[in-house]
Amino acid sequence: MAETGVQSAHIHERARAVLRDARLQDAYQSSTLRLYGKRLHGIEGVPGFERLRDRGQAIKRDVIEHLDTYVDQFAASVERHGGQVHWAATGDEVCAVVREIAERAGVREFVKAKTMVGEEVELGASLAAAGIRALETDLGELIVQLAGDRPAHIVAPAIHKTRQDVSDLFVEHLHSERTTEPERLTAIARRTLRESFARAEMGLSGANFAVAETGTIVLVENEGNIRFCTTMPRIQVALVGIEKIIPRLSDLAVFLRLLGRSGTGQKLTAYTSLLTGPRRPGEDGPDELHVVMVDNGRTAALADKVMREALYCIRCGACLNACPVYRKIGGHAYGWVYSGPIGALVTPQFNGIGSARELPFASSLCGACREVCPVRINIPDLLLHLRAEAQKHPAPQASQGAARLERASMRVWAWAMQRPWVYSLGGRLLRLAQPLLAHQGWIHHIPLFPVSGWTEGRDFPALAAKTFHERWKKIQK
Repeated sequence: MAETGVQSAHIHERARAVLRDARLQDAYQSSTLRLYGKRLHGIEGVPGFERLRDRGQAIKRDVIEHLDTYVDQFAASVERHGGQVHWAATGDEVCAVVREIAERAGVREFVKAKTMVGEEVELGASLAAAGIRALETDLGELIVQLAGDRPAHIVAPAIHKTRQDVSDLFVEHLHSERTTEPERLTAIARRTLRESFARAEMGLSGANFAVAETGTIVLVENEGNIRFCTTMPRIQVALVGIEKIIPRLSDLAVFLRLLGRSGTGQKLTAYTSLLTGPRRPGEDGPDELHVVMVDNGRTAALADKVMREALYCIRCGACLNACPVYRKIGGHAYGWVYSGPIGALVTPQFNGIGSARELPFASSLCGACREVCPVRINIPDLLLHLRAEAQKHPAPQASQGAARLERASMRVWAWAMQRPWVYSLGGRLLRLAQPLLAHQGWIHHIPLFPVSGWTEGRDFPALAAKTFHERWKKIQK
């Protein structure tokens, strides 16, 4: 990967770079609006969709409030069906467990399905250092891997790449013919991946859901690569974040209806795989199933009674598609594998607020994320909570001057807001100056420092000719 670790402190610099790139602006805007529109269309045909969201939220709340019980039940169920359970408290432990499984079996190359936990712990880079190569089999993840990049979206990892970009990568790394036709590009990737599936002795996946009652790992996809990863190799490894547990197999019907429609607008993803233990006589599948239960900051999030609600997330990506900030600055600006509103929540939780203190402020608090979240996570309120927590940690040295100026500005604002005569006088002065600033009902630039910094990225509606109080007094007469 081009970069490792959490780079969230650089969100402002990254955001400015994306805002200057017209190609990226178009890619993010068009893709997120398309997915957002598909979601709206997808939920239209579901009677009682809001009640379904309520049910999903209630199930996830129950799981998170009793997570220790459900995790133990899931682990026992996996072992009862012949699987092996491993426990990993940190990202390094996750990589060590997978490396040990691979080395014991003599595996030097394995096929890897899309897993955000794998990205989170930088599994590919860690195993590459030990001489073990992981080949991404999700098309978007393969593109990102070839580019030495990070996913830019939870559901659509290569949302920031054009067809020309993909063609260039395939010519360079897969030695293919040059083409920008999506069908031919897909065929090129398919040929490469088929060869890898045939020779791989180990497959690795994540888990969309993990059923405590039965020990079942549930995987959803649209390409079929996960099904290959989990059936053809003789060894299967699944990375399961401990928050992915659901209590009963019957609960799966709720989440499958929520996930597909919220993420891509589909009634159901093209492939839904339910894996319960290694293969039995007469079945396809792996001889060994290893389930790695991953903490990596999740129990720390669980300990915060306010922030534990973020663990309800089912990784559908709907909040990214709805967020006006994400649409403009894209996924890489957030500096880690999780981006958008949910990334602004979980990155500080999993890594500590000190290394990601800027992320909770990357939001307009418009509430669009809360409106689309399939399990009703109150993201704006949680961001406000994290903003308060961020104030307890010093800002980076480079931005301390700006932070002091901001605090001083807020004190002046608070002083003015507590004195009606000052507020009224300020409004009159602004209206006098407005003819020099406003154009067609909007103020695009205010030259006065520090307000000039705000108008670099914002337009303000022009002030009304008369205040509400003036208009009210006239009505009363």
